[in-house]
Amino acid sequence: MTPLLTKDMTIKEVLDIWPETLDVFVANGFENLRDEKQRNAVAPFLKLERAVAMKHYDLDNFLALLRNQIALSSHQADITMKKTDHDQGDIRVAGLLPCPVRLPLLESFDAFIEDFTTKTGHKVSYKLEAASVGADWIADNIRGIKDADKLPDIFISAGFETFFDHQTIGRFKDQGVFEDICGKEVNRDFADLDIRDPRGDYSIVAAVAAVFMINHDVRGDLPIPRTWADLLEPEFAQQVALPVGDFDLFNALLLAIHKEHGEEGVKKLGRCMLKSMHPSQMVKNAKRVSEEKPYVTIMPYFFTKMARMVEGLEIIWPEDGAVVSPIFMLTKRSTLNKTRPIAEFLSGRGVGDILAHKGLFPSLHPEVDNRLNVEHPWKWIGWDYIYQHDIGALILDTNQIFEDALGLTEGV
Repeated sequence: MTPLLTKDMTIKEVLDIWPETLDVFVANGFENLRDEKQRNAVAPFLKLERAVAMKHYDLDNFLALLRNQIALSSHQADITMKKTDHDQGDIRVAGLLPCPVRLPLLESFDAFIEDFTTKTGHKVSYKLEAASVGADWIADNIRGIKDADKLPDIFISAGFETFFDHQTIGRFKDQGVFEDICGKEVNRDFADLDIRDPRGDYSIVAAVAAVFMINHDVRGDLPIPRTWADLLEPEFAQQVALPVGDFDLFNALLLAIHKEHGEEGVKKLGRCMLKSMHPSQMVKNAKRVSEEKPYVTIMPYFFTKMARMVEGLEIIWPEDGAVVSPIFMLTKRSTLNKTRPIAEFLSGRGVGDILAHKGLFPSLHPEVDNRLNVEHPWKWIGWDYIYQHDIGALILDTNQIFEDALGLTEGV
């Protein structure tokens, strides 16, 4: 059984069990660990708590950084995940879980399902993968389904493309296949937002929020951006790192910019991009001297925990709102008589606490304390916009506009 990461472990113990964490140490000032001889001389005797104190880092934040790295790599070979035969259970659950919270969610879900099966006799099969496998997994497991009976009874994931593409799951929404089981009440943090599906099809359990990270070390004479519109100004050309590889969040960003600024706004967003990086790379990059660093980085709110450990970085919640990429839950109406307890668990307070506290993904559950200790307006495209547009086609169009504009910067 794999032990839990604790502050009392030596660096050697951490690296022996989770070799993938070496990159985290090296990126955060422990460059000597890259050299095997130095690593062998120091790592067996230096405890994690002492090492973090030597760098004047916050211990909880550094532990979270290590755990995140472990979670990010776990989808490649996750021995803790129970694989089930997705065709054998009389209830099928599938989806993509955010990497930072996947393991605690799986642990909680495993325990719930074991108890549920004991009480009801229903066998539950499930595939709950890491969100980092996103596009390929959706293509292989969901996109080709043409019969609603072949769909999972419950499906959970972030993003817009999968759920509103009329060539895929979107057409089943049009047919009334799904039912929102969450009710109308929402968490007070979303009280001013009409975020519940007015047609009663899709549930939203939480949000992935996109915010700004400012690197003051490369600021120069540039102003500090406070709104999304600020980033579209010419002075920010090739100054911004965007999460292009995070399809769900990036598509939410494109849609939000398109709604308020049209195609010209999407073009300006493309011109402002310096590079595309995974959010964890964005924070690590801020400590490196040799690489070209972006002044502004757009990232999920979760990764701000890492950024707080790096001197010279500032997190800004945009004054006009953090862009919302919803975490949707789709529950088939026809099997709710069997699946309702599972759907209520996945949208309940326990899962909401994990999402909000371990992942900084604010929950819509009314009883969850999202611990948002900053002013937190939202930039949500809204259901009117969703229902007035073919979202699947619009995502393709805005991506193409963005890529064309990005090409214009290559010769600048």
